[in-house]
Amino acid sequence: MDINTESKGLGVVVITGGSRGIGAQTARLFAKHGYAVCINYKSQAEPAKKLVTEITQGGGKCIAVQADVSQELDVERLFATTAAKLGKVKVLVNNAGILKPQMRLVDMNAARINEVLQNNVTSYFLCAREAVKVMSTTYGGSGGTIVNVSSGAARSGSPNEYIDYAASKGAIDTLTRGLALEVAKEGIRVNGVRPGLIYTDMHADGGEPARVERLKNIIPMQKGGQAIEVAEAILWLASASSSFTTGSFIDVTGGL
Repeated sequence: MDINTESKGLGVVVITGGSRGIGAQTARLFAKHGYAVCINYKSQAEPAKKLVTEITQGGGKCIAVQADVSQELDVERLFATTAAKLGKVKVLVNNAGILKPQMRLVDMNAARINEVLQNNVTSYFLCAREAVKVMSTTYGGSGGTIVNVSSGAARSGSPNEYIDYAASKGAIDTLTRGLALEVAKEGIRVNGVRPGLIYTDMHADGGEPARVERLKNIIPMQKGGQAIEVAEAILWLASASSSFTTGSFIDVTGGL
């Protein structure tokens, strides 16, 4: 993939939820293209450490920082640690999120709904806020990019499975559009990707590890997607190759 990586070898990227799935593949890809990578994780310490070793042994620059990005102080620490160890953040990939077991709305309680919204929405707002403080020309920054990982569920609604998760991703679409317009004059571009049915272990969190296999026949391309295909879209949106793109989305859904 021919990508203009913009200040190759100098750019610093923070990837939240970077220890597995789409986040891990994104970390590998950004490192391959010359970015210094901060992998954020909440509880998956061993996978994060293994990924750091993999990237550094391959000649890349990478650290892992534990932080619950739904918590304000943790987010501030994440960005401060990254700045101290790697330099100012140039790219933020908002990717962290949770998925709860499949159920209908009538069976959901407030605790579940609030947990999903705090982890999937509040975290993106807080991380984006800290990124703007660092990147915005208004605050002395030199610009940057934010890529929010949404979901095809924002459009489908995921009825009978997890409309709370789908609603949280709908909120991320609105955040992406609104923030893009808010900071467009400050050197920051904000875009989103909407993955569809992708082979990751997140489906196990929802109670159905083989969900992609069950549903792949409804996808026009008749197959599920791979995490690397989402990572490629994220990289393009983060790079100078998409320099006139903001407030936009790439659907990585196989046509669904």
